[in-house]
Amino acid sequence: MRELGFLSFVPNHGGPAGAAAALEDGLRLFETAERLGYGTGWVRGRHFEPFLTSPMTFFAAAAQRTSTIGFGTAVLGMRYEDPVRLAEDASTVDLLSGGRVQLGISTGIAGYGPILDPVFGSVERSFRDEAEARAARLLEVLDGEPLGTAGKGYESIPAGADLTLQPLSPALRNRVWWGGGSMGTALRTAEKGLLLHCSTLNTEDTGEPFAVAQAAQIDAYRARFAELHGADGRTPKVAVGRIVVPLLDDHDRAVHQEFLTGYASGMDDEGRPLSGTPPFRFSKVVSGEPAAIVDALRADPAVAATDELVITLPANGDAASHERILTVIAEQIAPHLND
Repeated sequence: MRELGFLSFVPNHGGPAGAAAALEDGLRLFETAERLGYGTGWVRGRHFEPFLTSPMTFFAAAAQRTSTIGFGTAVLGMRYEDPVRLAEDASTVDLLSGGRVQLGISTGIAGYGPILDPVFGSVERSFRDEAEARAARLLEVLDGEPLGTAGKGYESIPAGADLTLQPLSPALRNRVWWGGGSMGTALRTAEKGLLLHCSTLNTEDTGEPFAVAQAAQIDAYRARFAELHGADGRTPKVAVGRIVVPLLDDHDRAVHQEFLTGYASGMDDEGRPLSGTPPFRFSKVVSGEPAAIVDALRADPAVAATDELVITLPANGDAASHERILTVIAEQIAPHLND
């Protein structure tokens, strides 16, 4: 593990009246994380939930208040994204920030289709096929490929000219990540030449412990990437998320008790949902004293195999608890992970 990042939902616990304050809390968290030495701040992209719903506009603001920390999406479900507009926004923010965008995408969760399709518009293709098509289009746009022609002339564009992404941030294409969760996804990510972002969820149950299965995905991704792209000098990169909750005193335990109890109550000791379906596996929360957390993370084969450890913050936590988690990890845990 060579880099340290974090992931925040940028939660709004105050309802409509608290939305502005929640966004401000999120921006301050990015400022704090940068001071603590975190390399990337990742966010979820959620529709209609009390979390961040517009990552690129948030990143544009964060770029003006920070100077080094990266801005990552983990991850945007492409079924409900317009690839051209997303490319325009991401490229603009990348240029504004000096090349700090890490653009994480995936197909999204098909189970949400019956809810979100009527809102965003139905399509003829299946959920996955539509998402894959939009993801492929996004990569074409970021590559600067012609998307159409100006015909007889279009506004300031002369007749016959190609329509291409404006503004184009050429290096952003090499910072596109795919959200993985299975062996098949890991291999397809390598075949696409994308970076791999593994979360706290495996979307298949191989029978192996969560971290062992995830480490196997990472190994397969690296091998396949080297086979297909090694000759052109491209380097694979992996980020792995873990929910880490340091408990240094009674206050910490009281603050996080509800989350820790609720998270564990939904799964068995192997991370399988008690509902039995779908066949997912979740990673356990890594909590306790800093020394115990260090031991647990150093024993985690997926963490050992990653390039970046992403600290996933509890979605129900407030700004103070999130800042404390990041501070304790940066000061008392991260320095010992590479010993």
